[in-house]
Amino acid sequence: MATDPGRMDSRLVDRRVPKLVTHVHKEAFDMHKHTLAAALSATLLLAGGAAFAQDAPMQTTTTTTTTRIDTPTAALSESAIKAGIANAGYQEVKDLEFEDGVWEAKARGGNDKWVRIKVGPTTGKVYEADAPSRLNQDEIKAKLTAQGYQDVDDVEFDDGLWSADATDPQGKEVDVLVDPDDGSVVAVKKD
Repeated sequence: MATDPGRMDSRLVDRRVPKLVTHVHKEAFDMHKHTLAAALSATLLLAGGAAFAQDAPMQTTTTTTTTRIDTPTAALSESAIKAGIANAGYQEVKDLEFEDGVWEAKARGGNDKWVRIKVGPTTGKVYEADAPSRLNQDEIKAKLTAQGYQDVDDVEFDDGLWSADATDPQGKEVDVLVDPDDGSVVAVKKD
């Protein structure tokens, strides 16, 4: 079968055209892909830089002091503390919160007078801020020493509990809150 040199075989044209079209489309796609990637990168860079410039932190210095309060392993739940307060004769409690190793609140007794109270976290014993202490300063020091505390210092009675600085039996410096009736340790804060 003879072919006219000016006329190509249709099978040959069919094979070449898709390859040519595919090649042209691929180059155009690659070019668009690179252009799109470059435009996107530039946009993100400019937007990120503007956002970063707006959110630049001010020069500030913050000093944080952390005091670790050991939560006793046998600590009572908040509901058990509330029950203990009610059992001690208080009719209403407000602003109950755990602070400095003990529960603190304002409570109203049978005489309708509001008082500040502290509650032992493991015993639930209520300490009125204005109640007197059975033990004096020297007795508190002696009780703490008998419990293994050393270097007992700054012993003060305030808000219904004794507080003191001491070294615990493990050799760590601590602040302790002490029961005013029997000298037992109510709470320990490690410095």
